[in-house]
Amino acid sequence: MKLIDYMETSLIELDLNVTSREEVFDVLTRQLEGAGYLNDRLSYLEALERREALSSTGIGFEVAIPHGKTDAVKRPVIAFAKAPNGIEWDSLDGEPAKLIFMIGVPEAAEGDEHLRMLALLSRRLIDDEFRRHLQEATTVEDVMEQLETVHA
Repeated sequence: MKLIDYMETSLIELDLNVTSREEVFDVLTRQLEGAGYLNDRLSYLEALERREALSSTGIGFEVAIPHGKTDAVKRPVIAFAKAPNGIEWDSLDGEPAKLIFMIGVPEAAEGDEHLRMLALLSRRLIDDEFRRHLQEATTVEDVMEQLETVHA
């Protein structure tokens, strides 16, 4: 399993200039919709909000991994955004999110594919150097090069 198998360059936002989690959701879901990954953007937004209501997807280390499992998603996908100014996310450590990975999977995805995606990503994100490289990335290619290293 390779993380970049679930990504494409059009779903990478290097300078997300918004101030709220809801705005992040809006921008990234519009990108997912534009790239053909969603059947219903509003239903996917609702799935993201339902998951966020259970507990924050801000895992700390200035990282958030919002995710939703719903038939509004056609096939498993990950969008990525850097928010240099940080977004308040009710993160476990109280820090704003600057690296955001949005995961979408169909309800009918095999087993718990989204959990495998989350685990794979989370294991790599605890590495300070990996996060630093993502923070310092200035091109989509830089980001993809770093994400190429995330695999099972």
